[in-house]
Amino acid sequence: MKGRKLIVVALAFVLLTMPSWAFAHHGLAGYDMTQSLTIKGTVTEFAFINPHSAIHIDVKDEKGNVEKWLVEADSPNNLTRAHWNKNSIKPGEQVSIVGNRAKNGSKVMRLQKVVFSNGQELKPREGDEY
Repeated sequence: MKGRKLIVVALAFVLLTMPSWAFAHHGLAGYDMTQSLTIKGTVTEFAFINPHSAIHIDVKDEKGNVEKWLVEADSPNNLTRAHWNKNSIKPGEQVSIVGNRAKNGSKVMRLQKVVFSNGQELKPREGDEY
């Protein structure tokens, strides 16, 4: 009985002291899902990692200055179902990316699709109609 109480107290302590971000859900609330944005630039990195894959892209603004964008995609598990792999996007490739920009105005967006210079498209989920 004493051991059981100790386990309950220890578990309660861990749950109460864990940061709230540990329970956070990676939702779409931070993105403007009412509008799509297209950016064009050069891929600097494709991180095929959990919990969300990411495409890093350099985009030139109208004055020629380079802006560094982060494009968040689905998990590798979901992307694999849509026929992606860690080599689907390579640094140096010129791409257009369609997505939903972060509501806070930062250079972050949620991926809808990638369009390569040859017209090939990659979508994060099979059947997407973007």
